[in-house]
Amino acid sequence: MDKIKRLSEEINLLREQKKAIILSHVYERPEIQEIADFVGDSLELSRRAAETDAEVIVFCGVHFMAESAAILSPEKIVLLPEKNAGCPMADMVDADSLRARKEQMPGAVVVCYVNTSAEVKAESDIACTSANAVRVVESIPPDRPILFIPDKNLGHYVAQKTGRKNLTAWQGFCNTHDKLIRTDVLKAREEYPQAVIMAHPECRPDVVDMADVVASTAGMIKFAGESGEREFIICTELGILHQFEKRNPGKKFYPASNRLVCPNMKATTLDKVHQALVSLEPRVTVPEDIRVKALKSLERMLAVK
Repeated sequence: MDKIKRLSEEINLLREQKKAIILSHVYERPEIQEIADFVGDSLELSRRAAETDAEVIVFCGVHFMAESAAILSPEKIVLLPEKNAGCPMADMVDADSLRARKEQMPGAVVVCYVNTSAEVKAESDIACTSANAVRVVESIPPDRPILFIPDKNLGHYVAQKTGRKNLTAWQGFCNTHDKLIRTDVLKAREEYPQAVIMAHPECRPDVVDMADVVASTAGMIKFAGESGEREFIICTELGILHQFEKRNPGKKFYPASNRLVCPNMKATTLDKVHQALVSLEPRVTVPEDIRVKALKSLERMLAVK
């Protein structure tokens, strides 16, 4: 029996014994996605974490995602198999710098991308993901200025889609998506002229402008499944290709660049998931005073339809 199969079987036994649920982001390694109870984007995973009746949540993703699960489900044990799996974009804003900026923008509504720390969520009015950012901003009265943190690329996209000229974007960005440049997409389009270009809104604005479809990872997967098109150029992290190919046999998916790999998303391994279930460590917890404040921003996000 090969190692992946052996570990997967042992993880399945431990999952049952520990009454655990395994959640995986679509950017994780294929073998991690395969042992997960649910694979999705940040919004889907947040909802699943809030709804589960499992006693243990194993979050195969990065730290802010596990923190969100801990905020939503404080009574549960939340495990992050790779404790050092962080998010450089989330680190581009902290609570102190946000408080200072809020003082300069009295009356502004702070919309925080879910890719932020619990402390930052606690200082924000409402959270969002790439899947619902436009709807979240549309839910805010048009006369209220908005401070959108921390992704300038997503902020630019949302401002364009909503026409909100009073939206100020923080100057953060995703290190992985920001690697993709216009010439990469032009080259891919020249090589695959019949392919539909799908881009994540964390990409640079000039890349997003070239796309036929702009969507969250879940939105891309849904579009590819429903579309009559057979070929697609993918402008997001390469881990998503596993779900595309698994769900759409017969369709072809081409990465816009082979550089779009997030090292933090690839840090989780089956060995680490197995060890986390054995030891129920590393745990992610949020201090109660911060959790209560951060919960409000997440609950407001989940209430937006």
